[in-house]
Amino acid sequence: MKVASQIVLLFKDKDGFAAAISEGLNPNPSSGFRRLEESLELPLDGYGVKGQKACGDFVHFVDNQGNYEVSLLLLEKYEPPILACALNEVLANITKGASASLPTFIVPFTGASKLKWELKALPPNKGQVKLYSIQIGPGTGSSKKITSRTEMAPASFHIQYEPLACFIHLARVLKLPTSVVFGHQASEDELQALYQIGDLLANSTGLCFLKEKISWNPMEMSKDSKEPWRALYG
Repeated sequence: MKVASQIVLLFKDKDGFAAAISEGLNPNPSSGFRRLEESLELPLDGYGVKGQKACGDFVHFVDNQGNYEVSLLLLEKYEPPILACALNEVLANITKGASASLPTFIVPFTGASKLKWELKALPPNKGQVKLYSIQIGPGTGSSKKITSRTEMAPASFHIQYEPLACFIHLARVLKLPTSVVFGHQASEDELQALYQIGDLLANSTGLCFLKEKISWNPMEMSKDSKEPWRALYG
């Protein structure tokens, strides 16, 4: 599987955050990059899961020499236990094709319902969006850029979004260079959080983020909503 050394991993969601990031990230006019789109389908028969595939869509940004500079991967959302099988198969195929070093994964998300933390551990944001990150595995050029522009997530932070929790678990086991990025904001500022995350991704990967190309209407979800399998990943 041919991918770039930087992979922005997104999980397709009902409120369209992944689609908005994918639409907003575009080649920098001065880079000469072009977009190359392809589908991903990987059978899960090896896990005893018949008739199911790990599916998603790639958007690669390719330079004039045909080198893959940045890859966006939008994965379908799966439920446990198929979720772990699908993610493991995708990561196995990506890392199997890695040459000198493993690619850096950048995983953005937003949404208050996907997070749980002690509010007293966070400074008042006074209506501003504050970006945080979690670093996993060895540092790379991309991850260092993100670290320099974000704050470390507080110790009280917990993921309540099953696809992301499962990915983080696998990334730690596989020691994948990974930066997870999210915003702390009031619910009415989720659009601003999207913009700031998009700008951060663009600055870290050499792309540009075009706000006028996106349409996004985040859905309100209860903060008390729970996914029964998330305890598996800590």
